[in-house]
Amino acid sequence: MVSEKITIRNEQGLHMRPAGVFAKAMTKFNSDVTIVYNGNRTNGKSLLNIIGACIKCGAEIEIECDGEDENEALKEAIELIESGLGE
Repeated sequence: MVSEKITIRNEQGLHMRPAGVFAKAMTKFNSDVTIVYNGNRTNGKSLLNIIGACIKCGAEIEIECDGEDENEALKEAIELIESGLGE
């Protein structure tokens, strides 16, 4: 398992559009992708779970990837968040 902490910079947090971009990108990986926020673990491949986590701008989250392509999944997850998830 690999993980990295990152701060959400999107002004509106992980609402529908950026959450959808993230979840869709993560589904192509075989590894499990988990978002850890406020002690809660969220499936990073589920749009509804990400929205339900209520992750706001400025929140520090941890992305955990576990599986055969975990390094690639983590790299893409971090790049997506750093790029603003299309916003």
